[in-house]
Amino acid sequence: MVLLAALGGCAKTGDIDLTSGVGITAVRSACPVVGVPAGTGDITLFDPATSRDSSAIDVVADISNVRSTCDDSGEQVLTTVTFDVRARRSRADGPRDVTLPYFITIVRAGNAVVAKRVGRVGLHFDAGQTLASTSGQASTTITRAAATLSPEVRAKLNRKRKAGQEDAAVDPLSAPDVRQAVLSASFEALVGFQLTEDQLKYNAQR
Repeated sequence: MVLLAALGGCAKTGDIDLTSGVGITAVRSACPVVGVPAGTGDITLFDPATSRDSSAIDVVADISNVRSTCDDSGEQVLTTVTFDVRARRSRADGPRDVTLPYFITIVRAGNAVVAKRVGRVGLHFDAGQTLASTSGQASTTITRAAATLSPEVRAKLNRKRKAGQEDAAVDPLSAPDVRQAVLSASFEALVGFQLTEDQLKYNAQR
């Protein structure tokens, strides 16, 4: 799944120990990477709704400034995702309220959706104003066990290799079982607008 933006992550630091061999130790977090899937970060409303002419564009909105806080101290990893929504309308006559649907989803191993919730965010345009903004928030949980590598996999990743050894320059992630284990323990918390098929098509083709 392609991300427009990604915040946070798993690798926080890495130390290379050359005193007794070559090895890389990475501190890995159970917190999911946060981002916006490509094609879902903006939404366009038309009036009339069935038109796709530029002259019929009514409201355009986008999601930005996606950030997160994560508590991975317990068995359940709680992530709270906050984001900004900015909108522009074409006509600025009277005051107006607009409600837009958004989703938050948990994706495992890059493409497996394991949970999804849909929410709504409201924007208010004052009379005479074409711009409005607000913020949204959503929370997700995953189990720490699912986001944790087994001791066997961690041992393979962190095993020190002495310079000159046959496998000294071999990336541990080149092993299919290690690569799959790391992928399976990797999660993303993704937010975007809940778009119709027509809206997704419009975003992809413009």
